[in-house]
Amino acid sequence: MGRELNYKLKKELWGFRENRMAVRFEYEYHNAEGQWFRAYGNENWEFDENGLMRKRYASINDLPIEEKDRKFK
Repeated sequence: MGRELNYKLKKELWGFRENRMAVRFEYEYHNAEGQWFRAYGNENWEFDENGLMRKRYASINDLPIEEKDRKFK
C-alpha cells in the first residue's frame, strides 16, 4: 500500500538556463491512518543531452495538518 495517499501536487517554475531548472513545489497527502500532511520545498534538476534527468536535488519539509486545513481538495 502507498505511503502518500490522495496525493495532490502544485509545482511552480522558478527559473531555467541551458540544461538546468529550478522549481518550487507544494503537495498534500494522507497516510494509511488518515493523517494529512502538507509538504513543500525546492528542486533543482539537471538534464543530459537527450533531455533526460541526470541529477535531481530536493529539499522537502513535511508538516502534519488537519483535514480542514487542506489547500488542495
